[in-house]
Amino acid sequence: MVSENANFTKDDAVLVLEDGQVYVGEPYGAHGATTGEIVFATGMTGYQETLTDPSYDRQIVVQTFPHIGDTGVNHEDPESSRIWVAGYVVREPSPNVSNWRAEGSLDGDLEANGIVGLADIDTRKLVRHLRSAGVMRAGIFSGDALLGDDGRLKDVDDLLEAVKATPRMQGLSLYDEVSTKEAYTIEPCGEFEGKEPLYTVAAVDLGIKAMTPHRMAERGCRVHVVPSTITFEELTALDPDGVFFSNGPGDPEQAGPEVELLRKVLDAGYPFFGICFGNQLLGRALGFGTYKLKFGHRGINQPVKDLTTGKVEVTAHNHGFAVDAPIGETVDAPFEGGRYGKVFVSHIDLNDDVVEGLQCVDIPAFSVQYHPEAAAGPHDAAYLFDRFCDLMKNNPRDSRADSKEGK
Repeated sequence: MVSENANFTKDDAVLVLEDGQVYVGEPYGAHGATTGEIVFATGMTGYQETLTDPSYDRQIVVQTFPHIGDTGVNHEDPESSRIWVAGYVVREPSPNVSNWRAEGSLDGDLEANGIVGLADIDTRKLVRHLRSAGVMRAGIFSGDALLGDDGRLKDVDDLLEAVKATPRMQGLSLYDEVSTKEAYTIEPCGEFEGKEPLYTVAAVDLGIKAMTPHRMAERGCRVHVVPSTITFEELTALDPDGVFFSNGPGDPEQAGPEVELLRKVLDAGYPFFGICFGNQLLGRALGFGTYKLKFGHRGINQPVKDLTTGKVEVTAHNHGFAVDAPIGETVDAPFEGGRYGKVFVSHIDLNDDVVEGLQCVDIPAFSVQYHPEAAAGPHDAAYLFDRFCDLMKNNPRDSRADSKEGK
């Protein structure tokens, strides 16, 4: 059913949800048309990191915090080479930019990158609706996109038709779309700059954020960031001490090749660490299922409990899918009757008990569903990079070679 509040002019921007709700506001960023899955992010800061997070590919992001754009944009904070969101919705754009690091305005950056946005709507009402109805497909239309071939305003039904022609997120494979096409290397930095690396990591880019390999480099790692299309033979040629699978967009059920690659990594005994999409792929490699959340977790203020320590962390999230695994017990990994030994859920979200981490008992592998690189966000989970380094330290390449020779 179409919303009653559907009166608009060619100077407006119109948000249409697939269930027929319509929100009329002001154009923000570029004019035009965009469609995708509409989701909401709860961070009060970090909008530039949000916009450039590849995990938001093909998603329209609604900021729940009402005032956005105060600090402008700069060339230091992006998490990738471009803005990935399909569209952007805010309540009240800042009329001024006030920060010593600012190099431009958010509005100008969105416009320069062709990102269609909308402002001056009741985002609180919109988010409450998405929480109850669940995330869904939507479209933002402004400028000429509101006009038909005859120059007249389109009907809402015409806009709704474009929304319903948009593919659903469930069933989409997107990680190849956002992955790097060429491998590149991040050398150790900070106190380890110019020194021989303590460890070498092969990081499979499924939508990686720039701060993630940086956090490893700060700990003395040389990080080879490689395309999602890498073969196991190409990966082993890097002679890594450990393997990392990054965050990324899309449905983990559509990532069969990456699951098979990960199983080869586990079979070979490489220490493994995965975050976000990488956590979902570890779950699937171990034989667990995944499912789509009603509205997901997106923001930098999600409470997570580490069940191994009892510690509660405030963490950064961006995921719409989760692993279906039993909480509170150690079980045999379901794949091939326990081929990978025992596993348990290591972290849970305290808001809804969603699985937020997996810990293998008999093989050197673990993962978390959130973003410990904290860009943007709190640093409570930075210890996970130390845990990965400890895993590589305690499972050196020599021991793997010795075990293979002994077989």
